[in-house]
Amino acid sequence: MDCRQIYTFLFIPFLFISGQAQPSSPVWHGSTSVIPLPAVMDFASGQVELNAQLTLYADKRLFTSFDPVIVFTDIFEEKIKYKIPVRDLTAQHQRDNSKIEISLDTTLTQEGYELDIYDTGIFIRASASAGVFYALQTLRQILNLDNLSNPNHTKGSWDLISMEIRDEPRFPYRGMHLDVARHFMPLDFVKKYIDLISYYKMNTFHWHLTDDQGWRIEIKKYPKLQTIAAWRDETLLGHYSDVPVTYDGQKHGGYYTHEQIKEVVAYAAQRGVTIIPEIEMPGHAQAALAAYPELGCTPGPFKVAKTWGVFEDVFCPNEITFTFLQDVLDEVMDLFPSKYIHIGGDECPKARWNESAFCQDLMKREGLKNAEELQSYFIQRMEKYVNSKGRRIIGWDEILEGGLAPDATVMSWRGTAGGIAAAKLDHDVIMTPGPPCYFDHYQSDPAFEPLAIGGYTPIEKVYEFDPVPQGLLPKEQTHILGGQGNVWTEYMTTPSHVQYMAFPRAIALAEALWTPTEKKDWKNFSSRLINHFDRLDRMDINYATHVIMPQADVESQPEGLSIIWKSTMAPPYQFIYMSQNPQDEVWQLVNSGDTFMLTTPANIYYKSETFAKTSQHTSSSEERSESLQPKVSPVKMISYNPSKSRTSKISVSPQPSERYPGRGGIKALTDGLIGNKFFNGQDWCAWDGDRVVIDLKFDELTSIDSFTLGILSSSQAWIYPPESVEVKGSTDLENYIDLGTFDLSGMPAGRNDAKFQLPGTKVKALRFSILPVQEIPSGMPGAGHEAWTFIDEISIY
Repeated sequence: MDCRQIYTFLFIPFLFISGQAQPSSPVWHGSTSVIPLPAVMDFASGQVELNAQLTLYADKRLFTSFDPVIVFTDIFEEKIKYKIPVRDLTAQHQRDNSKIEISLDTTLTQEGYELDIYDTGIFIRASASAGVFYALQTLRQILNLDNLSNPNHTKGSWDLISMEIRDEPRFPYRGMHLDVARHFMPLDFVKKYIDLISYYKMNTFHWHLTDDQGWRIEIKKYPKLQTIAAWRDETLLGHYSDVPVTYDGQKHGGYYTHEQIKEVVAYAAQRGVTIIPEIEMPGHAQAALAAYPELGCTPGPFKVAKTWGVFEDVFCPNEITFTFLQDVLDEVMDLFPSKYIHIGGDECPKARWNESAFCQDLMKREGLKNAEELQSYFIQRMEKYVNSKGRRIIGWDEILEGGLAPDATVMSWRGTAGGIAAAKLDHDVIMTPGPPCYFDHYQSDPAFEPLAIGGYTPIEKVYEFDPVPQGLLPKEQTHILGGQGNVWTEYMTTPSHVQYMAFPRAIALAEALWTPTEKKDWKNFSSRLINHFDRLDRMDINYATHVIMPQADVESQPEGLSIIWKSTMAPPYQFIYMSQNPQDEVWQLVNSGDTFMLTTPANIYYKSETFAKTSQHTSSSEERSESLQPKVSPVKMISYNPSKSRTSKISVSPQPSERYPGRGGIKALTDGLIGNKFFNGQDWCAWDGDRVVIDLKFDELTSIDSFTLGILSSSQAWIYPPESVEVKGSTDLENYIDLGTFDLSGMPAGRNDAKFQLPGTKVKALRFSILPVQEIPSGMPGAGHEAWTFIDEISIY
């Protein structure tokens, strides 16, 4: 039976509701949909019937930090139109089986809980408010409350299968970040963002409130931060690296008042979420300098930045600046009760400090060897002030440079090296490395995606993330508090776009940080996630559907390129389509396991339609019920352009980085499969600062008219085109002659195919010597470091 035949699903609805009790109604295993997956979930015989007499009994001693019942009963009332009575567990009440009992168990961890569903009712045990909240979030998912859509339903009953859940998080810090400085986000959206992360048991919201492009928090002592720093004249259109640059001509900005921030802090606390505010220093300060130019090392004037990147003007480490920042942090700490205050510390250019007579004198007085130690001096002064208020600082991993502040927690974003170094120094660490924790990266082919900063972070890689890096001793591993997803909004102008970039990748991260490693399983998670799509629809979330993208296993064969289609879900849930003419809406239905062979240059597009397991439908597109709406994946493209290099023997010195070895190794450089602008896609080979020599050898004397090098440029990711390539040829595989040196510099961002002429050349071998950029320029991300060189295809014509 193939996927074009008609199927009827044998699955039954996850939640059964009717006007009156029906004990014989079918039941559904809630484990198919709970995210994050609990540590232990065991099923037993029997079931409990819940009805309109449902009552909740709670031990009020558990409500020490917040009332964890409010969110659950509010959503229940919204969906079921029934307000669950909440009564004191310790008082005497007559109780039937339609009940939830919440009791105190001091043996459990602060965020741990036990949830039992028996024929006598639902029983929750926890030691604190957080544990109760997470138990009720699990129950909320089991009941599928967020997918009930009948507003006229006033009474209901449903049966739940008996189960026992024992659960607690793997890590104490499970966070999501949101940058509102680059693009201001409305208060209601910030609340909705907090709702979502708490639904998936994340407990920290990192609020990035200040940057070069805007200051988003009211500071009453410095009103120009509201009137000047919170607004920019216009905003860059297109990508940061586009030439020429253009702007939208529209003033952009906004800020949150003290009252609004208090409202959001209280809202988050009721959902077990701590908000960590970030006030950037000493870099990313141009908006503040526009309002108060005396805080800089030069007289200005300064403007709130209207483009992205790293700017030379930073806070000057003088007493005026320290007074200003201490005053700002006083108001911040009055508004945010969090243990941590984030003070940035990243991407701080040192040019202004090196040019400043004041800074040079300060370095001499303090015995500081260089500007890196001056940054450490700056951070340590601010740390002492924050510590004096009973708080602790978090900083990005650049705060390691020049010496780490004594009590600082490091947020490791430039890979894991900073976090490893901090843990070995007995400092706490939050792991948030670029890939896979930067959700401003593309998640599929950029040709079919909204504009993003670059990179490639698919949801599978997010799910694989483990915050504990290899090489740490057990004692050092205890300093890894957890992880965080980062949402930088340079290219996200609306809440809808933020949702699309953050979800469901944030959901994958939630399970990666909560569920025990041995319980994680990508196929199981993706199946459960698809069953959450309807819930996200009901929540009005503009989520991405890349999780249902079918797989296309690509292999180079002697006769061409083979593509093997593979479903991410077994039929009849998923249908795969391929096309060579998507603009004409010509799509062909293919079977999982089918092989498609390419022998000539072509672009192949593919996508899928996927149905949740609880749906019923027929498989023919003409016969499907109009009431059934499949989830449609984005479109992805495979580009094949074989050349004479495809049959050559290739050797490379040195070998590519283990992080970017290419699909099937160095053969990716000549296989005809053209990589896109994902810097960590499978098709690219990469080298970190090395001069690269690539040899191609042919079986016989071969005529060459031209060659093309596929080169990636992405300055935000420290990837630069090589400066030049020197080409030599040989007719005997021993003696080589110069064929020319070609300039490769100055390429625009993205994939570039640099083509050069070698008319009338006949060789048995070609040698390419590629000279990389040795040092990233000042003012750019990664300034002073060696640049990466990314090469995909060497085409010979």
